Amino acid sequence: MTSRIVRLFVILFSCGSLSAQMPEVVFMPHWLPQAQFAGYYVAQEKGFYEEAGIKVKIVHPSASIMPTESLLSGKVDVISLFLVTAMTTVGNGAEMVNIAQMSQNSALLFVTKKSKNIKTIQELSGKKIGIWKSGFDEIPKSLVNSLNIKVTWVPILSSINMFMLDGVDAMTVMWYNEYDQIINAGYNSEELNTFFFSRHGCNMPEDGLYCLKNTYNTRKQDLRKFAEASLKGWEYAETHPEETIEIVLEVMKKNHIPTNYAHQQWMLEKVLELMKPPLEKGNKGYLSEITYEKAAKKLLSNGFLKSITPYSEFFKPVLSFKNDDQ
Repeated sequence: MTSRIVRLFVILFSCGSLSAQMPEVVFMPHWLPQAQFAGYYVAQEKGFYEEAGIKVKIVHPSASIMPTESLLSGKVDVISLFLVTAMTTVGNGAEMVNIAQMSQNSALLFVTKKSKNIKTIQELSGKKIGIWKSGFDEIPKSLVNSLNIKVTWVPILSSINMFMLDGVDAMTVMWYNEYDQIINAGYNSEELNTFFFSRHGCNMPEDGLYCLKNTYNTRKQDLRKFAEASLKGWEYAETHPEETIEIVLEVMKKNHIPTNYAHQQWMLEKVLELMKPPLEKGNKGYLSEITYEKAAKKLLSNGFLKSITPYSEFFKPVLSFKNDDQ
């Protein structure tokens, strides 16, 4: 009996030692805990990161702090970020690269109440539009500029209250998040008008994974393991949605974020749809050069970029792809 206890102790001690020796990756999603980042929570909960040989610590920003600040200051190793936000950040001199493009489509839209009698996107001219104070404003402003309409932008921190109380005529929302919050608050789809950016020439991919150039040059293997295990987490989330939502709810509870099962279920479904590669080519995590150039030209023409960073300098993939001709 004593020898068995000793062997068990040795095994447990060895496992703990191996875990302590694993390199750590500190990851910061670009928003508060929610199903938008479900794949990472699942990968951590199911042990996919440890199986890959790394420890991952997930930390979240506050509603008023951009994750780029934490990345550039060296507090975290990897962040998620909208493609266009990352492009403007790099354009302003940040030594940052995209290592995996997780989202492949845009979830952005303007929403209005039908009672406002705004039937076309051009009729937003002269209106007040709510927009997030914490960033992600490049595409909404580029879209409005491209339509040659003038609007008043009203900064909003994180809630839909301004929209609900008619403090704005329209609001910038995500299809998987604030739109569903408005529905849950008592409005039905027949009472709302929606203007999807993807239907107005602005179908820009959103969530991608970013690190500093120096991190890419010195820790490429760790980054590859992180990206691969994260995709495994997303694949598990797609095939086990109920379990995934429970994991998300637990993370949100620990971080004191109010929510409900139905909203997180809606969000997970929509986020997974956004991650599907164009034409079902199967290369998840890939940023096509055509998509990148289209986004860059849009930002350049609307004054968000002074010049376009070469695609090969911006996108430094750590994943392996079936082909590179998308």
